Amino acid sequence: MKYKIIIAPDADTDLKRVRAYDAAKIEDQIKVHLTHEPTKVSKSSIKKLKGVEKPQYRLRVGEHRIFYDVSKDDVHVLAIVPKSEAAEWLKNVGRKKGEQK
Repeated sequence: MKYKIIIAPDADTDLKRVRAYDAAKIEDQIKVHLTHEPTKVSKSSIKKLKGVEKPQYRLRVGEHRIFYDVSKDDVHVLAIVPKSEAAEWLKNVGRKKGEQK
C-alpha cells in the first residue's frame, strides 16, 4: 500500500530553514521510509513514540527529527526539528495520552 505524504505548513516552513543539502536528504528519506511502511519501527530510523498520542512516530535523518502521524491512507508530517530541539518541541507540542489540546 502506498501512503500519501501530507506536509503540514509548519513542517514545510521547518524544511525551508534547513540547508539545501540536508533538505534534499530529508525529502528523500521521507519518500523512502514513509511512502510504503511508515509504521515499520527500526533501530536506526523510525521510532513509535511512547506516552504521547500525537505525534505517533519520529523519523531520524542525520541531525534532524521528523515527527509524523499515520492515518488510514496518509502520513501527516507535522514538524522537522533539529535533534538538539526535538525534546523541547515534543514537550511543547506533543499531546500526552488522554490529554486534550
